[in-house]
Amino acid sequence: MPITAIIAIMSYISVSEFSKKYNLSERTVRYYCANGKLKGAFLTGKTWNIPEDTTLPEKGNKKLFSNNILLNHLKEQKEMKLKGGIYHRTQIDLTYNSNRIEGSKLTHDQTRYIFETNTIGASDESVNVDDIIETNNHFRCIDLIIDKAKNKLTESLIKELHFLLKSGTSDSRKGWFNVGEYKKLPNEVGGNETCPPKEVAIKMKELLINYHNIENKTFQDIIDFHYQFEIIHPFQDGNGRVGRLIMFKECLANNDVPFIIDEDLKLFYYRGLQEWNRVKEYLLDTCLTAQDNYKAILRYFEIEY
Repeated sequence: MPITAIIAIMSYISVSEFSKKYNLSERTVRYYCANGKLKGAFLTGKTWNIPEDTTLPEKGNKKLFSNNILLNHLKEQKEMKLKGGIYHRTQIDLTYNSNRIEGSKLTHDQTRYIFETNTIGASDESVNVDDIIETNNHFRCIDLIIDKAKNKLTESLIKELHFLLKSGTSDSRKGWFNVGEYKKLPNEVGGNETCPPKEVAIKMKELLINYHNIENKTFQDIIDFHYQFEIIHPFQDGNGRVGRLIMFKECLANNDVPFIIDEDLKLFYYRGLQEWNRVKEYLLDTCLTAQDNYKAILRYFEIEY
């Protein structure tokens, strides 16, 4: 029987219709089709035809990872090792910008090359080995916050993020640096004093208790936690990056759209932290602007939020 006759007998739906039916991105549905994961799907020209009664692959038929659509996309694409999707974009943009704020000299292209090919590409300038190591480590940190986004934020998770971020760096070879543990030596941030080392453990416990006493955490609650975390500055180095990873995780956990502080917002971000106790709008507006930027990316990938 000609294929046109078969189509007439059976009911087929498009990639767009299937994606809406199962809350998947069209990119993911095309991936399933191309890899034979949707039984009976076939191409007519450049258009996929999917039998109306086709269900998700066995893995997809399991209970969704969460009720957060974005988190489901990030988790699924991470496990698929899918290139060119929201997971891929988030890994590169979040890692590049967060490292850049802290002084990394790697370019956006070099960060992308490291993620995609494990190389940095051609460079006319010398490259700091620690920048490369911390970039690779930051990719692993993002994987961790995706996997544990639904988990309660704990001291052990925060320390694990720091351990992953700084492992293998020149800092990790310094006995006093204390990778994955709280600082041993006093430090400053932006010329301002931070919590003395002997008080860090107590302050961190208090911070987490107060945070978890909030039953329905708002966007402002997450930002306030970030400010309090940075004031404590619990680690010898890496506090900014760990703090921003925590914000991203907590936004996912509380069904808020996460965000990435890019270089254009860096000075506003610093001012917002400096002025938080006096004028909260400075930091809130900066984070909301960053959130709007991330929402634009979600719209491009056709992900609801």
